[in-house]
Amino acid sequence: MIHRLETNKLRNVAKFFAHLLGTYALPWHVLSCIRLAEEDTTSSSRIFIKILFQELSEHLGIRLLNERLNDPTMQDSFESIFLRDNPKNTRFAINFFTSIGLGGLTENLREYLKNMPRLIMQQQ
Repeated sequence: MIHRLETNKLRNVAKFFAHLLGTYALPWHVLSCIRLAEEDTTSSSRIFIKILFQELSEHLGIRLLNERLNDPTMQDSFESIFLRDNPKNTRFAINFFTSIGLGGLTENLREYLKNMPRLIMQQQ
């Protein structure tokens, strides 16, 4: 329902959620509600995600944010943000985070995309 908000309200809500996540007042598994794919997002939801992650990187620092996103116990919560279901969605997530200046968060995803043809061959 984020598309119903005007830009300033959308920005404030994203900053609020980033603050709650950054101070651990809100559990990180709430991010599992976000599905970051071209067909599943609107421009408003992309703006929300952009501001949310930029604020998180400012509050926590890119290193700590990256550690949190790569925490093995939390991977179920982030799999819908860093989609690995098909190359198109994987590239979309990589390009999204790179375009907002947080490409460093996608190193594992880049490695996965690079090895994807080999993984598909092994599964067959």
